[in-house]
Amino acid sequence: MDSEPTPRPPRRAFLTGVIVAAAVAVGAGAGVGVYAATENGSSHPSAAATVVATQPTAVKTTITNLEQLYTSVTPGVVDIVASGSSSSGQTDQFGNPQGGTTSAEGTGWVYDSAGHIITNAHVVDGATSFKVTFQNGTKVSATLVGKDDSSDIAVLKVDVSADQLHPLTTGSSASVLPGEAVAAIGSPFGLTETMTSGIVSAIDRTITAPNNFSIAGAIQTDAPINHGNSGGPLLTLDGQVIGVNAQIESNSGGSDGVGFALAIDNVKSVANTIIAGGTVQHAYLGIHVGDAPNGGATIGSVQSGSPAATAGLKAGDVITAVDGKTITSADDLTAAVAAHAPKDKVTVTITRAGTSMSIDVTLGVRPS
Repeated sequence: MDSEPTPRPPRRAFLTGVIVAAAVAVGAGAGVGVYAATENGSSHPSAAATVVATQPTAVKTTITNLEQLYTSVTPGVVDIVASGSSSSGQTDQFGNPQGGTTSAEGTGWVYDSAGHIITNAHVVDGATSFKVTFQNGTKVSATLVGKDDSSDIAVLKVDVSADQLHPLTTGSSASVLPGEAVAAIGSPFGLTETMTSGIVSAIDRTITAPNNFSIAGAIQTDAPINHGNSGGPLLTLDGQVIGVNAQIESNSGGSDGVGFALAIDNVKSVANTIIAGGTVQHAYLGIHVGDAPNGGATIGSVQSGSPAATAGLKAGDVITAVDGKTITSADDLTAAVAAHAPKDKVTVTITRAGTSMSIDVTLGVRPS
């Protein structure tokens, strides 16, 4: 959803490679609501559950060059073709709806020894069948375990022998800093097992999910990523996954050196919840915001019936703090809400008509 004001033209796009031009839902559309910040939140399972599948333990091992990194990691990276059917809105001479098959290509990576594959939700959106191709050319069908559009994460599952699975090791996005060397592996334009390298350009960016809510904490990178890289891993040079490549920002439609990856800490939380059969929930405030000229987040509009409306927040209010933590921008507010769970009570400090006041808000559950 657009915010008030919109800070830049809508040039951000998902990275799914469309194979059939008639594809409508799979990977279509550019993210435009970059600063719909407070309609975002952290993911939480509906009930406690234990994930049985094991994921490799992170070990700090220096891989001396990119060639060794490529050799080590590519067996755990897969190509994904997601297919479905679409309707043209027209009927044949018998009155039957006309349509065709749509296909989109993206990337995924082996998460655990049980055969779970992580990719982006927009890669599988609208699809009903999934083909996964491993580095050695083995092609198998996959089933969709679940997806969460609000975090743009999906989990597939393949039934293959254990020796076919090479789970990647996940690191922590909490320790990622600008300037860190990284590599991306995926299927740009259908060119499978392509590796590019660069650095972490920035952290804590806000990007837009397929359902137009905001995702906090994204990693910005100049490692070239293009359409088809969606769902692939962003890796440190010691082979740990710190992000899932999801979007680019570009005037040309190709890589201009501004890409975004979903932070792995949130990815793991969402994936583990899906695998365990839980429901991913996100905290919800229910306002559209933009950066305030003198710091803070200006409320452009308040959703009717939302927690913000119930608490008495109004358009024109400038949010300057949440639970005493200073808010300097709309991105700050996104991150502050994302750190909470539904039903959490927070104290929001605002400036209204020159007067500072505090309002208690009970966060809700983001609408589906």
